[in-house]
Amino acid sequence: MSEYQRAGSAGAGPGAITPDGCAVEMYARMEADGEQHIVAGAMRAGARTILELGAGAGRVTHALLDLGFEVVAVDESPEMLAEIRGARTVRATIEGLDLGERFDAVLLASYLINTAEPAVRAELLRTCRRHVKDDGCVLIQREGAGWNDPANVPREHRRGPLLIRVAAAEPLGAGVTSVRMEYEFEGRRWSQTHTSHELDEAAVEKALAEAGLRLDAHLTDDRTWLRAVPGATG
Repeated sequence: MSEYQRAGSAGAGPGAITPDGCAVEMYARMEADGEQHIVAGAMRAGARTILELGAGAGRVTHALLDLGFEVVAVDESPEMLAEIRGARTVRATIEGLDLGERFDAVLLASYLINTAEPAVRAELLRTCRRHVKDDGCVLIQREGAGWNDPANVPREHRRGPLLIRVAAAEPLGAGVTSVRMEYEFEGRRWSQTHTSHELDEAAVEKALAEAGLRLDAHLTDDRTWLRAVPGATG
């Protein structure tokens, strides 16, 4: 268990648990689910360097390395970073990070933009802007519309041998929901609780603009992946 927990987050189950409630053992066993191809397809020709924020145990990191990209993986959990091979790793929170470097692409996946804390969201996006080249891009994964609506819960799906269940969703007001996830993998069980703020298009564009970014394209039909670029909305 981490020495501290992020507000609104908790986790339980075998092995180390990160500040946002993630189970290291579970994520170390997971593989990428096509994210690497979304990232590769969104980058300009010849771009090779990626800063991955919130890299976790490296399930996307390793897939990007296999495609030939150079990845710097950032995470606040030393247990997560210990699972990463072949990439430069940095133990740090995303908020306030300043490596003094800029990259062809900055990756902010895992729905981090949906944090329930507006100040944290602003810091995440400012970090993205601080580290992206002027001709680079920021690639963001966000939650889909209605994902945490109590009417759509419970639900579950499988990723290979891993069962993922959205077990409960409790509205807290002002668009914020407390979500309880459950995972089963080869007879082992974990749970994670986190808070999430659903963002509509206007909210996303406003948050990007405040960080000096603008929405450039949606990368998937469900609009959960987007590409932002430096500059004012025009």
